Amino acid sequence: MPQTLIEKIAQRYALDLADGHVVQAGDFLTMKPAHVMTHDNTAAVIPKFESMGATKVNDPGQPVFALDHDIQNTTPQNLAKYVKIESFAKKQGVAFYPAGRGIGHQVMVEEGFVFPGTYVVGSDSHSNLYGAMGALGTPVVRTDAAAIWATGKTWWQVPDIVRVNLTGKLGSGVSGKDVIIALCGVFNNDEVLNCCLEFTGPGAALLSIEERLTISNMTTEWGALAGVFAADAATYAYLRLRAEHFKQRGDARPRLTEEIIERLEADSPHADAEASYAKELNLDLSAVTPFVAGPNEVKTITSLPELEAKDVTIHKAFLMSCVNARLGDFESAAEVVQGKKIHSGVKMYIAAASSEVEQQAKQAGHWQSLLDAGAIELPPGCGACIGLGEGVLEDAEVGISATNRNFTGRMGARSSQVYLASPAVVAASALAGRIAGPQRSAGDASSQRATLEAGTSTRVSDRRPAAPGEVSILPGFPMAIEGDLLFVTKDNLNTDGIYGKEFTYKDDLSPDEMGSKAMLNYDPKFQSLARDGDILVGGYNFGSGSSREQAATALKYRGIAMIIAGSYSQTYKRNAFNNGYVLIECPDLVDDLRRELSGHDAATIRTDWHARVAFAASQIECGKKVYLFSPLGEVAQELIVKGGFETLIREQLSRNS
Repeated sequence: MPQTLIEKIAQRYALDLADGHVVQAGDFLTMKPAHVMTHDNTAAVIPKFESMGATKVNDPGQPVFALDHDIQNTTPQNLAKYVKIESFAKKQGVAFYPAGRGIGHQVMVEEGFVFPGTYVVGSDSHSNLYGAMGALGTPVVRTDAAAIWATGKTWWQVPDIVRVNLTGKLGSGVSGKDVIIALCGVFNNDEVLNCCLEFTGPGAALLSIEERLTISNMTTEWGALAGVFAADAATYAYLRLRAEHFKQRGDARPRLTEEIIERLEADSPHADAEASYAKELNLDLSAVTPFVAGPNEVKTITSLPELEAKDVTIHKAFLMSCVNARLGDFESAAEVVQGKKIHSGVKMYIAAASSEVEQQAKQAGHWQSLLDAGAIELPPGCGACIGLGEGVLEDAEVGISATNRNFTGRMGARSSQVYLASPAVVAASALAGRIAGPQRSAGDASSQRATLEAGTSTRVSDRRPAAPGEVSILPGFPMAIEGDLLFVTKDNLNTDGIYGKEFTYKDDLSPDEMGSKAMLNYDPKFQSLARDGDILVGGYNFGSGSSREQAATALKYRGIAMIIAGSYSQTYKRNAFNNGYVLIECPDLVDDLRRELSGHDAATIRTDWHARVAFAASQIECGKKVYLFSPLGEVAQELIVKGGFETLIREQLSRNS
């Protein structure tokens, strides 16, 4: 049976497959990742690991710890947390990279933990980045990470797979960031939600590794679970450079050698010509021009000429993060600012993706060019991208950033606005004091958008999903949940809105304290509107964004009985069920609520609707109307009955001891 590239990689890393079973989309698999990366959240994974009854990491070569998120925080509490993580790594024999080495995803690639054809996960939503190296890189959640430490394995359902065919060639001054912003903005109706993507076509082969890293990284914001480029000559050329670096560094046991690379080349998986895809999207790279995303929405894009005409004043500019802080990014920004000064009303912040990138940029002179122009340097890490440390946006400030997210309140105050753009546009805007390109952009904005859209197309396969089978209700699983409906109106409600960055890395908050923080960044009135036992109804793509599990558990601790939404981010759904919290999808109910409450403009609405969710019948009884939803299967029910994945792993370890 023909397979896609992603199905082939999943086949390699799946355990306990029946003889002759060929992995296909939709399969539930037990998987053994090659590696699992955790960052500052390692401190929260450790107690989960210990609560499972584990004392020793199953395979010390599998986890990787890299401190990167809150590295500017030198309080005794944070420093103690970092010491705890390092001590645990030494005790368990796990690879550890301290604060200042760089962002975990970049470190994973630089240090040879990501190979073509491998399955590599991280407890961070931007683990999609590994797809640029021909790996199946996808996020897991903290509970999964603890389970992998303890057992070496986790569960994964192979999602629908979408082929993104790239043709043409990028024009002068157009970057990989422009490509992914274009994809997010044009295909912005959940075409790839919770799918895995395979980038193919003659255009893909012309993209550099840095451009691929940027595109794969931001497939997360597009809504996908992975974004994979098949390994090719460019991939292996990059790996050979890394192998030479390890040799010159004098690594006793380098993770990459010429012999290893030759084996990888000989055994590199590729999609079969007859492989079946859920959809095929097409993008002509020659039609892509610089576009800017925002404000505060990744999927809302505007052509650069149109924004230049609006004369949007900015206060801060950012060149940092795991999506755009590599050598080529600093080179393009340095070329723009060479011999010039940043506008007096703007602060520009730069932080490399890793200490190695920073050193390369310094050796090439790019770093000094940016500093001479007035840029403010920060250590290699996440920093302001996640709203931590120096440079965060203050009330009513406008920022332009080469980062990957511009959600409300993520990079600072809720009243601030953030636009996303390429490094060159960020640098040019910092010089001009307003959103601008390196040169005044030519061409009509509407014609640029029309050209871009003309260079895209979508084809949906004629595959039909199988009808859900009848499922019985496990002992201990509720036959029904009943409550008043509390409607949260926004589509694409992200985890930054549900549980703010100022609480995410505070690991000492009690469940009640966590519950009291739920939704404050989205709607400060939520806490006063919510009542214990409410059923929260959300919009579409609920829980998009980061993999922080508190965005699910905080609502549980707030007393929200369950959540119903039009659709979810798969990572959010995984977090909920792994923590024993019920979610279901019911688009018809969401649409009816929208029609009924169309005159309301509040972010959160207490409705007069009361619902009974009957799980045996897979239906929601609401007034005189009945809505159907897909049955919850045995796997989901068992996670609820046991109280989450931790308990299941604890029982498994107990049986094996």
